[in-house]
Amino acid sequence: MGFGEAIKTVFGKFAKMEGRASRPEFWWWILLLFILQIISNILDGLFGLKINYAASGAVSTNINNVGWLSLIVALIFIIPTICVSVRRLHDTDRSGWWWWLNVICCIGGLILFIFYLQPSTPGPNRYGPDSSGGSVS
Repeated sequence: MGFGEAIKTVFGKFAKMEGRASRPEFWWWILLLFILQIISNILDGLFGLKINYAASGAVSTNINNVGWLSLIVALIFIIPTICVSVRRLHDTDRSGWWWWLNVICCIGGLILFIFYLQPSTPGPNRYGPDSSGGSVS
């Protein structure tokens, strides 16, 4: 599965948590998000779109300031990202409830990262048919 096909598949299953997502589908989506966030951060900086929340007396640094464009991009893509993450967990024969490990600082994200790297369960599993079309991905 290539970049374009993966993005098309994720958008086609925009809010669908049922089924499975292969490794290429998941990681191409993550690459798209990474690129979009870099571009939106650059544009936020160029056009001065950073959100200044230091008015309450807190010390503000440019590192902690989020931009309006970055925030909008994150909000637009949060639902399909959660859904493709849950489908990726299904592909490794894990419940989507594992996604909630994200709320555990540091270690939860690391555990999920390891789960996302694991190969697909070959053949059908309890979440549906093989997502890779017969090959282990």
